[in-house]
Amino acid sequence: MPLTQDQINRLKKIAATGSISLAIILCIIKIVGVFYTGSLAVLSSMVDSLSDIFASLVTFIAIRISVRPASCSYRYGYGKAEALSALFQAAFIAGSGAFILYDAFMRLQNPTPLHQTDIGLAIMIISLLATLVLVAFQQYVAKITKSQAISADSLHYSVDILTNLSIIISLVIVHFWQIVWIDTLMAAAISIYLIYNAYKLALDASGLLLDKELSEDIRQSIYAIVKKHPLSPKIHDLRTRNLGGIYMFEFHLELDGNLDLYTAHRYTDEIEALIRGVYPDAQIIIHQDPAGIKEDRLDNQLV
Repeated sequence: MPLTQDQINRLKKIAATGSISLAIILCIIKIVGVFYTGSLAVLSSMVDSLSDIFASLVTFIAIRISVRPASCSYRYGYGKAEALSALFQAAFIAGSGAFILYDAFMRLQNPTPLHQTDIGLAIMIISLLATLVLVAFQQYVAKITKSQAISADSLHYSVDILTNLSIIISLVIVHFWQIVWIDTLMAAAISIYLIYNAYKLALDASGLLLDKELSEDIRQSIYAIVKKHPLSPKIHDLRTRNLGGIYMFEFHLELDGNLDLYTAHRYTDEIEALIRGVYPDAQIIIHQDPAGIKEDRLDNQLV
């Protein structure tokens, strides 16, 4: 049974609040870890947690804005606020990665011994387990709500799972074999991975802001849904976009030119109902065309 919009918004807020709370807790315990171990890898994870706090706050604010109903000034709603928050997160992640990469380069030139790696290991294992729980919940929420902000936040913490694992491995190596440079190398690898993920995140957010077409699977599903109508009409000039978790479909519907306006309107309403049966919250704009009319179509203009 599909969730109501209020239930979806509530899930988004819970996920965002949980993200902020965990980021603050992890940042505090990682500061303790850096103090006791002097590990650059642990420091990189702590800086990442600081960026998570900022990013999660941005996500929380974006979600509060995105769930507002459409207004006279913003008739498409505020859903794209989530994409803006994803861009902020991408910039912050990239900045964090660049900071750690620079620090790793300096540490390679001046190696620093590590201390009390057992404390560092305990802290990173706790961080790993807590992050696993959060990511599982965020992915569940993102799947149900189609929220790009929650999805971006989940990506954040999915990266954290990998970084925490890599840091645990590096601390084990340092603890048992005293290979100190592995800590610096791991920190550099983490920073490069952060920058790469920031790029992907920015690319997805930019696509939403620039009204990139939805996936080909969704586009083909619209053609298939319209074909289910008893008239089995054709459509052309289909345009789709994501308004921030709510899909918008626009197309021209080809109908018998001899139909009266009321009948054509009824058929159009029936097709809208079919589409909303699959995409309940979709915004749909249908332009009615007489079948067989010769015109300069958008489908023929696009490359």
